[in-house]
Amino acid sequence: MSHRTLPLNAIDAFLVTARHLNLTHAAKELCLTQGAVSRKIATLEAWFGFTLFERHARGLHLSPQGSALLPELRSAFDHLLKVADQAQAQQTVVRLKSPTCAMRWLVPRLVQLEHRYPELQIALTTTTDHTINFKTEPYDAAIVFGTQLSAGDLLFEEALTPVMSADYSHHDALEKATLLHPTRDKTDWSLWLAKQQVFQPAMRKNQHFDTMDLAITAAIQGLGLAIADETLVEEDIRAGRLVRPFSRSVKTGASYRLVLRESHNKAAGLAAFREGLLGINPV
Repeated sequence: MSHRTLPLNAIDAFLVTARHLNLTHAAKELCLTQGAVSRKIATLEAWFGFTLFERHARGLHLSPQGSALLPELRSAFDHLLKVADQAQAQQTVVRLKSPTCAMRWLVPRLVQLEHRYPELQIALTTTTDHTINFKTEPYDAAIVFGTQLSAGDLLFEEALTPVMSADYSHHDALEKATLLHPTRDKTDWSLWLAKQQVFQPAMRKNQHFDTMDLAITAAIQGLGLAIADETLVEEDIRAGRLVRPFSRSVKTGASYRLVLRESHNKAAGLAAFREGLLGINPV
């Protein structure tokens, strides 16, 4: 008889009945009628060509063949369930790559995402790399940053504005403040200053950082006046950790976008992750 005709759905009925040795209890656990359980076992016995149970007045007993088969079937069935559980769990693990500069925006949303979709597990990797190559990198999703990007979903466009701690929020301090740069050059500050005339520092005192997040953290601690993306500092301003001495922001043409790997195995998990991340707006 072909292995393809093996009644797999009857194996569970056999294992449960073998554990209880009682059709009533087995039927209750399986949420079936006694007759349905009996038919499943009869189908399995017909496939094997021998009886699995001996029916006695006091109940059921495993036949010699059933007793010999039970440990192997139980082990195989448990292994099948384990494989299925692992496959299901793997679908809910989203390996996310994100540039460090996006952490101030991303982390509050990951917290909300965890509450909204507790079955999702986000394996986050932070990096100073702003790109992704799904052919060579082992990630399922990535937040990318740059100009002229079109792939994926737009998260937000970069718009620069100066920020500082409340201790520096007066004019004399502005003129004397150390300028904090999120890169090793002065590009971001130069771009913002070129769009306005009110504040034109000589750039005599400067501190350069490797990421915008580090420059923002330094501003919070009172080191100076940072140029930062207005979306990334929204929470810090709302909480009073930072203030904006000028209302104007300048778009750079760069943006943050979410891109996903094409994956049939993780399609459901990635769809939930995307829907959640795009729909969450922490307050």
